[in-house]
Amino acid sequence: QVELVESGGGLVQAGGSLRLSCAASGRPNSLAAMGWFRQPPGEERVFIAAINWTGSSTYYTDSVKGRFTISRDNDKNTMYLQMNNLEPADTAVYYCAADSSILRIATVPSTWGQGIQVTVSS
Repeated sequence: QVELVESGGGLVQAGGSLRLSCAASGRPNSLAAMGWFRQPPGEERVFIAAINWTGSSTYYTDSVKGRFTISRDNDKNTMYLQMNNLEPADTAVYYCAADSSILRIATVPSTWGQGIQVTVSS
């Protein structure tokens, strides 16, 4: 059974930075691909970034390219999302996700974290 726990959210001013962490437990093959989604207030949850097991491949939605960086440390069973130059539009509940396949991570990942709030003030 895979469990994901996010941390590092909070309130930050526009232009600031936050680093989210996702601590994972479970079989390595279930964590082959990991990713981040977010759900702004009143909107649907959307994909923002993904990473494969080795970290050699990363994927981003256009709205966060150049500002957000996804990474992982498999020795610590942890994935990260470094968020720089934050904007009020980045305000959302952020979820980490995991799946055995990089092909599914951006659409229908098998495991979700509980979510963590990020609020960016103007």
